[in-house]
Amino acid sequence: MRTLLIVNPNATSTTPATRDLLAHALESRTQLTVAHTQHRGHAAELAQWAATNEMDLIVVHGGDGTVNETINGFLPLPQVDDGQAWLPRLGVIPGGSANVFARALGISPDPVTATNQLIDLLTLNRDRKIGLGLADDRWFGFSAGVGLDADVCEAIDNSRANGRAATPGRYVRTTVRQFFKAKRREPSIRIEIPGFDPIGEVHYAFVTNASPWTYLNATPVHTNPGTTFETGLGVFAVRSMSVVSTLLLARQLLAVNGNPKSRNLFREDDVPSVHIETTEPIGLQIDGDFIGKRNMVDFTAVPDVLEVVAPRPE
Repeated sequence: MRTLLIVNPNATSTTPATRDLLAHALESRTQLTVAHTQHRGHAAELAQWAATNEMDLIVVHGGDGTVNETINGFLPLPQVDDGQAWLPRLGVIPGGSANVFARALGISPDPVTATNQLIDLLTLNRDRKIGLGLADDRWFGFSAGVGLDADVCEAIDNSRANGRAATPGRYVRTTVRQFFKAKRREPSIRIEIPGFDPIGEVHYAFVTNASPWTYLNATPVHTNPGTTFETGLGVFAVRSMSVVSTLLLARQLLAVNGNPKSRNLFREDDVPSVHIETTEPIGLQIDGDFIGKRNMVDFTAVPDVLEVVAPRPE
């Protein structure tokens, strides 16, 4: 088995010791090539190279952004896929701050434990076929968001560029600041979903492909608990920026068996597609990375499109 190990050496929780352990474990079982990312977009280039050279497995040791780049580097879009492309399997060893995609797949957040998990699954030849989401022409593994969520991701990206780590505490502080900024703006988002009346006057919205949507340290945050890699997309659209209603909603999101409900919330956990448009450009994030501002985004659920080395759902 020919394997490419993509390592983001700048990811939050990667260490030389963990990288060496992972490389040694894979080298003992596969024909291994190791590559370190050197710039934004490099993981996509490396993944494309691996697919072109018909490698069997790509293992990513990094955060959610590196995983997303990798998927978009080798997985063809449905509109151009003729079924002839070589598709490696994907393995993930968490190395970022949140590692939402890996955790949603049942992969341990501890890199050493996750390495052992990966080797055991490879030995047993255990794979899992999952669905992904598309935001226009970009794949996402677990979530995309417009409005507040994207504003937070943009601010965190700027902090990282200035050398500040993306810690859970920084996410909380940034979210509070961005919330009060966004609170002053009029709701400008309109959402269309097949089979539903249009949803207007939305302040911010999440479109998810799995649950949880994110983590606060070890605490999972569930926006759409019924959304999985085997269902359609989840939609979580908020129509109020009231402090009281936001705090009540936050408590539901953090509850152990959270099932968020509110008269100011539109939520569906299994839809095939979502169309979002705004009266003025609004921020878009995909898998935790700020993408830019858009007036319109189309989201689509694509089932059974990616083969991952991960535990199968019970």
